[in-house]
Amino acid sequence: MGNGALEGAVIAVAGAGGPAGRAALLRLAEAGAVVVGSDNDPERLAAAVDAARYAHGGATVTGETVDLLGLESTRDWAARTEKEFGRVDGLVHLVGGWRGSETFTKTSLDDWDFLELLLVRTVQHTTLAFHEALQRSDRGRYVLISAAGATKPTAGNAAYAAGKAAAEAWTLAMADYFRKAGGEQGPTSAAAILVVKALVHDAMRADRPNAKFAGFTDVKDLAESIVGVWDQPAAEVNGKRLWLTEKP
Repeated sequence: MGNGALEGAVIAVAGAGGPAGRAALLRLAEAGAVVVGSDNDPERLAAAVDAARYAHGGATVTGETVDLLGLESTRDWAARTEKEFGRVDGLVHLVGGWRGSETFTKTSLDDWDFLELLLVRTVQHTTLAFHEALQRSDRGRYVLISAAGATKPTAGNAAYAAGKAAAEAWTLAMADYFRKAGGEQGPTSAAAILVVKALVHDAMRADRPNAKFAGFTDVKDLAESIVGVWDQPAAEVNGKRLWLTEKP
């Protein structure tokens, strides 16, 4: 178990049941954090929580099914977490999804409707639900996982890139809230963006053994970078895009 910046911290993980969430739960528990995961798939979430508990005996790792598309249900989750554990020191946003098209002309606005909910609305709800608790923390962090495509969109990824760009802008607005709340002393909490090209995990490699996955970030490396956000002072990461892949 860790004894660093995350020892005893209470970290909420949205989208905890996916491969990136599973890796994050494991690494956060290893770092000594109390980890509170949520996902819309209860079976997948339970498996991720059990894996983290098994790997790190004694770690407190919990999970609950939360509808992050509902602001009130997200606020209820934030309130329950702070009431049960006495504080909230972080929210890691790992809710994702992807849809694309062959060409810009063939872009379906149905894809935007789908991605706007997953990529933008869940960010809006988690930031609004957790920002006050994070500001009360002496080490509060909101960590968004974004994509390089938000900076340099491609023709077939218009909806996805626009969704990621909107999520980044919203997160940067939260960072400005932390900056202003910190006053002359600077922020004590931070909102940071980790930028990847795409993510890869062991099952993807097993399915495509000959694929190179050039520039992709392994979910274990992403989890390590998430933990690293707490190793840096709030002022150094607040409002920053931290690149885990080459800038386009």
